[in-house]
Amino acid sequence: MPIIQSAKKRVKVAAKANDRNVKTRRTLRDALKAFDKAVAGGKAAQISKAEKATVSALDIAVKKDVLHRNKAARQKAQLSARAKAAGAKPVKSAAKAPVKKAAPKKPAAKATAKK
Repeated sequence: MPIIQSAKKRVKVAAKANDRNVKTRRTLRDALKAFDKAVAGGKAAQISKAEKATVSALDIAVKKDVLHRNKAARQKAQLSARAKAAGAKPVKSAAKAPVKKAAPKKPAAKATAKK
């Protein structure tokens, strides 16, 4: 057990991060297994739904730094290919609308103060 205060804190922080990462990995594995089961079942609607959930789980794993983004991209491409081969229609990801910048506000006319 560490003696230095900062080392004690690192142990606590690392334990919390490990718990978070385990949960994220478990969710991802469950989603992958559900996708495999859906592909084995052969129903297009279930395959599409499972693919969408799996892609979401992959994105969350990348966001939380549990998985490298290139590995996730490769897995998403493989999922899409398997779903397409099984007869499911491609899942369209929700395209993010471009953020519009607010028009700059016009400065109010300064009132001249009378002396």
